[in-house]
Amino acid sequence: MFQRFRRKRLNSQLRALVREHHVRVDDFIYPLFIRSGEGVKIEIASMPGVYQMSIDVMVRECETLKVLGLHSVILFGIPDVKDSIGSDALSEHGMIARAIRALKQAHPDMFVVSDLCFCEYTDHGHCGIIDHVHQTVNNDATLEISARQALVHAKAGVDMIAPSGMMDGIIETLRLGLDGAGYESLPIMAYSTKFASGYYGPFRDVAESTPSFGDRSSYQMDPANRREAIAESLEDEAQGADILMVKPALAYLDIIRDIRERSSLPIAAYNVSGEYAMLKHAGAAGLIDYERVMMETMLSFKRAGADIIISYHAKEVANLL
Repeated sequence: MFQRFRRKRLNSQLRALVREHHVRVDDFIYPLFIRSGEGVKIEIASMPGVYQMSIDVMVRECETLKVLGLHSVILFGIPDVKDSIGSDALSEHGMIARAIRALKQAHPDMFVVSDLCFCEYTDHGHCGIIDHVHQTVNNDATLEISARQALVHAKAGVDMIAPSGMMDGIIETLRLGLDGAGYESLPIMAYSTKFASGYYGPFRDVAESTPSFGDRSSYQMDPANRREAIAESLEDEAQGADILMVKPALAYLDIIRDIRERSSLPIAAYNVSGEYAMLKHAGAAGLIDYERVMMETMLSFKRAGADIIISYHAKEVANLL
């Protein structure tokens, strides 16, 4: 019987020509965690190869990234002093604002994204101002200070803002605030479908953002809800988001595909700390072919429909590519 496509006829060159999806260095955004001091580089036990860095070390790290072909980073700040409203995040002299200015001055060719949230800056570890009656985040009060935080990032020279708190109406609030202050061209990457996931555990070690009470399930997505996940992303698109994101990535490839089929916006997949740690520790234990599984995982994000991958693996992937 005639067979239209015989795989055994494909040599390596032809396989490359007919391959449907590719992983490229340009697909990646690399996360960086910034804290105070000089010469500080602290490895996180739960995330081998991931560090908290002082600003001077972060600037040198970006030299290494550029040699590897990586030109996009996302910054997370870890302040010395935390309070109930995350005041450091609202200060032009705060950790994240200083990091943005230093990085753009040293490496104007780097594309710098800022994570906009309060969990790293508050003493309670939640993503905004607490409603003590209901023991959850006060959505509208948090929107107000989020708009202030966005202007701090914009004035520092950031290239894109990524609000991660999952507050209702956050994209519209930021878009109106940025536009009103003259930052109409500053793009927003929405954490549009962010699940209340168990995969975030190691991140809370590196960002020092574990909630002091409860969890974030009241304002993050229920992992069981597919239709709501799609609706959340489409709502952020309607409010003015420039890029949509699914977080975590590996357990939610179906959601990436669902959104890809409904939106023409670029989609980012956040390959989160728990996914990274599982591969790193399994590889160290000799349970998997680490590099092969890592690359297969990256390819799965592209195959599902992601255009951008935020990943702690980015340096290793760049080395392989």
